[in-house]
Amino acid sequence: MNIGYYQSHPVFGEVSKNIDQFAAQLGSVNCELLVLPELAFTGYQFVSQDEVLNLSEPVPEGPTTQKCVELARQHGTHLVVGLPEREGDQCYNSAIVVGPSGFVGRYRKTHLFFEETLFFAPGNSGIHVWDIGQARIGVMICFDWYYPEVARSLALQGADILCHPSNLVLPNCPDAMVTRSLENRVFSVTANRIGQEARGGKPPLTFIGKSEVVSPKGKILHRAPIDQEELMVLEVDVDEARNKSINPYNDLLKDRRPEMYGIDVKREA
Repeated sequence: MNIGYYQSHPVFGEVSKNIDQFAAQLGSVNCELLVLPELAFTGYQFVSQDEVLNLSEPVPEGPTTQKCVELARQHGTHLVVGLPEREGDQCYNSAIVVGPSGFVGRYRKTHLFFEETLFFAPGNSGIHVWDIGQARIGVMICFDWYYPEVARSLALQGADILCHPSNLVLPNCPDAMVTRSLENRVFSVTANRIGQEARGGKPPLTFIGKSEVVSPKGKILHRAPIDQEELMVLEVDVDEARNKSINPYNDLLKDRRPEMYGIDVKREA
């Protein structure tokens, strides 16, 4: 199965332009799964709630989702794309899954980071896995990596591949996703962006690139540079993610002891 990511440098607010740039990059790329960054076509550093509302769209009927469905059909691929979603007067930091047959599903970011907490409602979609034919995929968004429960929940639901749209500014995630893959025996695809945003007098945000594909044994199959756009596709054997045997005596998931994990730990004030 061919899987990969698109590491980009979107222009803030220029949604149509950014989508067209992605469509041009797709060209004759042959893959079954491609992951794009968090808020892939809008940019990240919002300065007001009105700005968020204006750039957010309903899912799946919004123009970004519909354009992604069109591209997925045209290229015979599945896309995982971050976008700001609007439902009523609420906005969510979301990711859509679309494929040749149309809209597959959405995920709303569970763990909001930094000023996202000012503009987006906490995700309420739950954590889901979708069967796209050759693989079962789960979606987590950026700061969700900080919470190992998300990746483990996806693995327990049968995910073969963790799709991880991101706008990373902290330095630790690329190496941490090696652990997330290893401790769950799954592939992971982190799609980050590059460049810098400094809007409305706010301190600049510098995005670290380093998009990557990691194997179930924690091997970095490819990692992008910190400062270049890149569309990368690799061939992987999905069956590697379905073998949870560590040695003849240990199976990663079967050896779990959930009855020992339900300790009510109270933090001291």
